[in-house]
Amino acid sequence: MISEMIHLAKYALGKDTAGRSFEVFPDDTFIVSHPRSGNTWTRFLVANLIHPDQPITLLNIDRVVPDTEAQSRRFLKNTPRPRFIKSHQCFDARYKKVTYIVRDPRDVVVSYYNFQRKYRHIEDDYPIEDFVRRFVAGEASDFGSWWEHVMSWLGPRHNSPGFLLLRYEMMTTNVIPELSRLAVFLELKPTPEQLARCAEQSSAHRVRTLEQTQGDYWASTKGRRKDIPFVGDAKSGAWRSVLSQSSVDLIESAWGPLMKWLGYELTEADARPALEPPFISVMK
Repeated sequence: MISEMIHLAKYALGKDTAGRSFEVFPDDTFIVSHPRSGNTWTRFLVANLIHPDQPITLLNIDRVVPDTEAQSRRFLKNTPRPRFIKSHQCFDARYKKVTYIVRDPRDVVVSYYNFQRKYRHIEDDYPIEDFVRRFVAGEASDFGSWWEHVMSWLGPRHNSPGFLLLRYEMMTTNVIPELSRLAVFLELKPTPEQLARCAEQSSAHRVRTLEQTQGDYWASTKGRRKDIPFVGDAKSGAWRSVLSQSSVDLIESAWGPLMKWLGYELTEADARPALEPPFISVMK
């Protein structure tokens, strides 16, 4: 009884976190990824696409594209429709229109390690080798392992209507073509000038600058360490200078076929074939 009253009080005050427990509408569009895979960047891209004449900053991004892990159920309920919503949740059949971002798990784990330090979930001297082992085992995140998260969406939704797969690395090297694909998926018709502006206004450099001046007011960074940025530099391959070969081997041996199917080159030859839809191969 008491726990139910506390739950109701949090909802009434807007102090709960929506997570998976909120009402989904048929005209919702979701931006989904495993944490640290480029979701915040894509969130800005979407916000700048749907509001080409409105400055998008950390002060209004939560209103334009709310985050299920940072906003309350009441906040989401009061967000004007059609809603564009950021989520890190694993597969949810209620999400009918989904843009899913995937990123090289070797870079994801490096970014996630720094994120956990920023949030003070681990100490600076926590061995990254230990973190990689936890990451592969699905123990470093509330959303399961990278493999579990990616497969939960690709398995049932790949090549199905209402599902767009974006690869982070392609977005960083070919932002305008990938942004055009995203615009088509969102049923928008931006001009070439609007696409260029969207890319510029959503750039890692601009959002990192916003973090420096507005981070104290943004739900995702308020009260967190300032010496470690939340927003990355939108580059790939950091894992090469950070991870030991044993850590790389652990990731590749666990998820090599899926990584190869997604286009990620492995450091060691792997005789196992890449996965093929509908992703029914047995994995380690």
